[in-house]
Amino acid sequence: MSDPRRSIPSVDVLLEQEPFASLLSAYPRARVVEGLRSVIADVRERVSAGTDVVGIEQPELYAREVEVQLAQKDEPSLRPVINATGVVLHTNLGRAPLPAVAREAMARAARGYSNLEFDLEEGKRGSRYDHCVSLLCDLTGADDALVVNNNAAALVLALNTMARGRGVAVSRGELVEIGGGFRIPDILERSGATLVEVGSTNRTRVADFEEACADGSVAAILKVHRSNFRITGFTEEAPLQELAAVARAHGMPLLHDLGSGLMLAAESLSLPEEPRAAESLANGADVVAVSGDKLLGGPQAGLLLGGADAIARMRVNPLCRALRVDKVTLAGLEATLQLYRDPERARAEIPTLRMLSATEPELKVRATSLAERLEDAGVSSALVEGKGAVGGGTYPGVELAGWALSLDHPDGAEVFAARLRLGDPPVIARIADGQVLLDPRTVHSEEEDALLRRIIDAWTGASTP
Repeated sequence: MSDPRRSIPSVDVLLEQEPFASLLSAYPRARVVEGLRSVIADVRERVSAGTDVVGIEQPELYAREVEVQLAQKDEPSLRPVINATGVVLHTNLGRAPLPAVAREAMARAARGYSNLEFDLEEGKRGSRYDHCVSLLCDLTGADDALVVNNNAAALVLALNTMARGRGVAVSRGELVEIGGGFRIPDILERSGATLVEVGSTNRTRVADFEEACADGSVAAILKVHRSNFRITGFTEEAPLQELAAVARAHGMPLLHDLGSGLMLAAESLSLPEEPRAAESLANGADVVAVSGDKLLGGPQAGLLLGGADAIARMRVNPLCRALRVDKVTLAGLEATLQLYRDPERARAEIPTLRMLSATEPELKVRATSLAERLEDAGVSSALVEGKGAVGGGTYPGVELAGWALSLDHPDGAEVFAARLRLGDPPVIARIADGQVLLDPRTVHSEEEDALLRRIIDAWTGASTP
């Protein structure tokens, strides 16, 4: 009996066949050859294992598998997904989707040259740190501002500038982990400052800070907003205004790591009260650090807001260059901040704020429409009360009331969710009580057609992983 591996055509023979003509016109010859050798090796291995390979002599078999392999290698690792989880600031999915004006501004900045570090009036070198400053000062009441690449970087720069080699007093109840395994004590240590723990986990008084600052070893006070968890019960916290008085009395700066970046009144978004940078500065903080890609709704950035002297010192710190932000981010941030000049426009055009502001009746209408369109396609679903979340380490325990679609697939929730994830575009859903939940709150209206197509494909097994 002849060895079936003898039926496998050679690389040269296959490359001369018609099915490879289109591949050779679409890809470099070296890549096609490399892919073909890999496919032949795989076919040879399958045959050796006793597998009957249908069409082993046909060039179509090899061309098809080479094409799949090449397409997979060209697939970008960073891909757009449809977020149907109901978590608005989903850290795993890139946090805040950007407003249209920000996307357009970023595309313009990326497309060509810009005055990133050039003073157009003077005709000489300028500074990238001038961009966004006037906007941030107008919106927050800060004397000056500085933009770096994220909020953790902002905190490191502030601590390194204000307290390198000296102590920083922090309440034990605020030594938080900010995500990704990174903790405030670790960040503080890397900044070159020394942690001075104050008070207890649940109760820290102003007197505790007075005592810590008395011996002269402390160079700054740091207050960290507990944005990603809550302490309730027998608690006490030192108010920012009183901490500012302690800092002034000892001639040291008060730093406030605020984090979330909320620019509008929380009640306008139907959310519980949340501290804002403008309030922190008004209450005596010398420097406030916030994120650009959380509740502000812009690109990833760290915003340092405060007194002119403090910001000037950070701007000339050599570490600032290592943490500087690029032109594309600055363009997107500026365009997002411009929207805040008109709060109504900000709520309407910044996706994060629009999703957070979505009402139950609005979401029910959207969920009902999706369910009806699925029913027309033969996919049954049920309307259930949705419980979305703000996400991004903000508003812990706060549920966003709405409506979602519940789908109970015969193959089980895990299989159905995997099919949704592994199609194009990937759809990320939640699983609860053995069913897949799709929340329209975090699905952009222009994504609805793609979402329906993907649900139907996954339901019928067309995108079986």
